[in-house]
Amino acid sequence: MSMSLSPSLEFVLVTRLRAAGCVFAEDEARLIVSAARTSDELASMLDRRVAGVPLEHVLGWAEFCGLRIAVDPRVFVPRRRTAFLVEQAGALACPRAVVVDLCCGSGAVGAALAETLGDGIELYAVDIDPAAVRCARRNVPDPGRVFEGDLYEPLPTTLRGSVDVLVANAPYVPTDAIRLMPPEARFHEPRVSLDGGADGLDTQRRVTLGARDWLAPGGHLLIETSASQAALTAEAFAEAGLITRIEISDDMDATVVVGANPR
Repeated sequence: MSMSLSPSLEFVLVTRLRAAGCVFAEDEARLIVSAARTSDELASMLDRRVAGVPLEHVLGWAEFCGLRIAVDPRVFVPRRRTAFLVEQAGALACPRAVVVDLCCGSGAVGAALAETLGDGIELYAVDIDPAAVRCARRNVPDPGRVFEGDLYEPLPTTLRGSVDVLVANAPYVPTDAIRLMPPEARFHEPRVSLDGGADGLDTQRRVTLGARDWLAPGGHLLIETSASQAALTAEAFAEAGLITRIEISDDMDATVVVGANPR
């Protein structure tokens, strides 16, 4: 049972959160109080947040596409802009599609697609980080399956040539740019979920290179990237033989490269 937020308690929490640099201190105070079951737990959660722990790690969940996604400490927090990836993938998938979510992190994209498309889809998710896999297994609904391993390696070989929609929110931050990221990401999310190599596209290229072995004829690969990297990501798609386009959402500040496997 959660605690109630009295005016005096709200003042104390908001004051501390605001002093720590939390822009939305009032909203965060309400969320922390709603999650805390005891005063000791409340104090601990507040201390963690003031120390710079991401709010989602403090709460134990993140809101994504209308879902509460469980997010454990040291697991990548799903970004709101990634809802655009879900939107684009959902528009291409039929109700009984075979869907694979690579670099799944908490499993947020796969869980959102399952919610969007219904339980008729055949869903598989993969991540190399054991903590993320444990988290994804809580979020990906049955009968979806979550595998631990490097990209395609742990997937059942029977999926080769049969995947209708392959999505990947692979790490795409250039190595040298990680030091410029907010401390919440740099210190509290695994580097493997952020570091995309010298130009940020190392993992994207590996995903793209193997995609046609797994996609069904007419199947689609979708990868989230940045506006500044989209042309290079699209170039990798084209080199892999995919019919490629770039989709942009100014509202979400999101960019997705989409590639169709020729029939």
